[in-house]
Amino acid sequence: MSSIVELFRHLTAGVYVIGVSDGDRRDAFTASAVMQVSFSPLLIAVGISPTHESYKLLHDGQGFAISVLRAEQQDLARHFGTQSGRTVDKLASTRWQPGMTGAPLLLDALAHFDCRVVNDFEAGDHRLVVGQVLDGATVSPAGEPLIYAQTGNLDGSASLYPATFS
Repeated sequence: MSSIVELFRHLTAGVYVIGVSDGDRRDAFTASAVMQVSFSPLLIAVGISPTHESYKLLHDGQGFAISVLRAEQQDLARHFGTQSGRTVDKLASTRWQPGMTGAPLLLDALAHFDCRVVNDFEAGDHRLVVGQVLDGATVSPAGEPLIYAQTGNLDGSASLYPATFS
């Protein structure tokens, strides 16, 4: 039987940069735990650790932006996923603009969604934040999305899985 890490890598997911803001404070982080949860209204859920600096901005600002990364943007995923907003201005070296909520949208992404928070739930060691989509656009219609399974252990999550199911 394969390891739990290998098993969970088979769940198909994209790779996204989630922009958050509260007033003039902004940050962004890499995520793969993103999914549409409703058609009417259009709702998207994002998983985030409440210990991350970005969670406080998301919680206080009540909005988030999703930038869908293109297949060739693994370096951008690494940039936003391996540094802390407590010590690095991750947006300083990236082209972005504020969305309707004020949250940063990456200009070179495949697509964008801009969301207003409508709910926030405890989900184990993460929070599941649900947002209503206020705006969105396809930026690169011919592009292909970056798939989480293609990133290997970019996010370091292999060490977070338990050794067994029990």
